[in-house]
Amino acid sequence: MSNSSLVEADRKHLIHPVVSYRAHEARGVTVLESAQGVFLRDANGHELLDAFSGLWCVNTGYGHQSIVEVAARQMARLPYATGYFHFGSEPAIELAAKLVELSPASLQHVYFTLGGSDAVDSALRFITHYYNATGRPTKKHVIALERGYHGSSAIGAGLTALPVFHRHFDLPLATQHHIPSPYPYRSEHADDAAIIAASVAALEAKVAELGAQHVAAFFCEPIQGSGGVIVPPAGWLRAMREACRKLDILFVADEVITGFGRTGPLFACEAEQVEPDLMTVAKGLTAGYAPMGAVLMSDAVYQGIADGDPTAAIGHGHTYSAHPVSAAIGLEVLRLYHEGGLLANGIARGPRFAQGLDALLAHPLVGDARHRGLLGALELVADKTTKQRFDPSLTLPERIATAAYANGLVFRAFGDGVLGFAPALSYTESEFDLMFERLGKTLDDVLAQSEVRAALKASSELGSRAAA
Repeated sequence: MSNSSLVEADRKHLIHPVVSYRAHEARGVTVLESAQGVFLRDANGHELLDAFSGLWCVNTGYGHQSIVEVAARQMARLPYATGYFHFGSEPAIELAAKLVELSPASLQHVYFTLGGSDAVDSALRFITHYYNATGRPTKKHVIALERGYHGSSAIGAGLTALPVFHRHFDLPLATQHHIPSPYPYRSEHADDAAIIAASVAALEAKVAELGAQHVAAFFCEPIQGSGGVIVPPAGWLRAMREACRKLDILFVADEVITGFGRTGPLFACEAEQVEPDLMTVAKGLTAGYAPMGAVLMSDAVYQGIADGDPTAAIGHGHTYSAHPVSAAIGLEVLRLYHEGGLLANGIARGPRFAQGLDALLAHPLVGDARHRGLLGALELVADKTTKQRFDPSLTLPERIATAAYANGLVFRAFGDGVLGFAPALSYTESEFDLMFERLGKTLDDVLAQSEVRAALKASSELGSRAAA
């Protein structure tokens, strides 16, 4: 099909995720045609430097020949194997064992899904089953963070605390609750210790309000991704894990974005020696080369489920759980993280990434820069003193995305002025130089727009009057 035919067919038939359908129909799709390393090429021949790893996932970069070869060999040998009827496949069994070896010590069992959303959904079903099977059927309430993201499944989207995932979906459920995000840039607390203490106190207060006998679990991302790449203070994750232990509720780490080297170590939990009761992963597990996610489960939760009725089947499963091709890819990707040097390269490039983001704090549009490993963000504000956001009517994210595309750069422009970055672990120094050159030009191009400059001026004048 010609590019124009593809655009028209897409407009008529293909439903895209998390987009205004009418806006997409009017705009039309940008067809991506090929990719190599950290560069994408669209159907018009326009080359784009990918600073977001697809959707936080292509940690290895594109076109890794060893991954392609592993997938082809597995497809030729055994393209599908059901996990039902006590069947299994060698790649899936090996991958489960490898994940247990590499993950926090508390996690001893693995259930494979197709991605992050159904990993969260599976975790919620397992938690419900666990408490029912162990004689605590009243523990049904689940707590998560404001601005948190836990996928868009029918249940998990209620734990997600972003309005677009709730509107017209009858969410959140009555059993789903949220406490404030540990958001240093917009926090009223004096220091990191106070932010951590406030989060612990908020969790304790919510459990007391609901009654500990009614609360099942607390879900959190070690760094909040789609909520704006919010990096909590060091020690926050461990404090929340310990609070859950004292409150007798399960602690679930959602490492769908942060897992597989994104923050430095293989899992973000490692940085604070945190051992969750359950952990959800996806994205970097296969580096986006094939769909796969997983729930990693502690032995205590597994045994509680297994012993609930030892003769009865546990009624949860997916046709493509433990898919052999995805598992084979996952094994090769894990090898590349370690033997291929990707984890080491990601750690080595972290300071360059941090320096590039921090340097942009001097830009008139930038209020905050935050990062850990190769996960980071810039927060754009209309007034640096008051931290006032731009008025939504300015449609700043669309302006940023349009300018970035013109400058050959891809990253995430969130709706509230946050720009998210997740470069591949394979990035070189010269690729970072190019990324920040193009990013700086993008910010300058948007600043040059009269409407944006007027918004900055108006905000500055308001701030001056308020100060007076």
